[in-house]
Parts: sequence; structure tokens; C-alpha cells
Amino acid sequence: METVFDFTLPKGYMDRNGELHRKGKMRLATAGDEIGATRDPRVLSNPSYLTIVILSKVVTELEGMEMVGVNVIEKLFTADLAFLQDMYQRINDIEPPTMEVVCPDCGKVFRVPLNFTVEG
Repeated sequence: METVFDFTLPKGYMDRNGELHRKGKMRLATAGDEIGATRDPRVLSNPSYLTIVILSKVVTELEGMEMVGVNVIEKLFTADLAFLQDMYQRINDIEPPTMEVVCPDCGKVFRVPLNFTVEG
């Protein structure tokens, strides 16, 4: 079973030297990751911070960065944060987001998953 997945961020993390970091790795989450994140003081004071804390635990590498911590995740562009949230849901078998589409020929409405490519 694969437990670590490669990714390429759509925009990339820009460090203080202006270098862009796009390629990275995300591992599967554990129950401990999620439980620990809910106990984090930042999450207790601001529940929307939960995503940042969890992603900082499961994003194990970002090219050229020594460490990927909360301070890196919170500085990502919103497109990259959304990408990582979707990837997290997908690799951890959480129900993927869907959208309704209408067939242009017959007019029938279908619900389809929103897909993105996960490298690895």
C-alpha cells in the first residue's frame, strides 16, 4: 500500500528569498494526526486553523525546504491550500467533492467527482 504521495503545487510556496517551491510529498494521515490537531491551542481558539495544523503534519517535504511547519502552510497561496486540502481528502479516502453537470445533448444531470492528478 502506498502511504506517501508526490505533488506539484499549482502556484508554489515563495520563501523570503523569492524562491518558489512547488514539488513535495504528503503522507497518509493517522488518527493521532487528527486528534493531536484538535488539541492544538491555535485550533481551540480558532477552529478554522485545523486545516493548517493537519496539513503541517502530513506534508512531509517541500523541495528545498528543511522543514514544512505551520508557518509554511499558512503562507501558501489559497490555490495551493485548496489543492492540498483536496489531495488530503482524496488520498485518505474521504468522499471527494462533486459537482453537477448537464449533458449538452440530452439535458440529463449527472453528479461527477472533481478530479485532480496525484503524482506517484
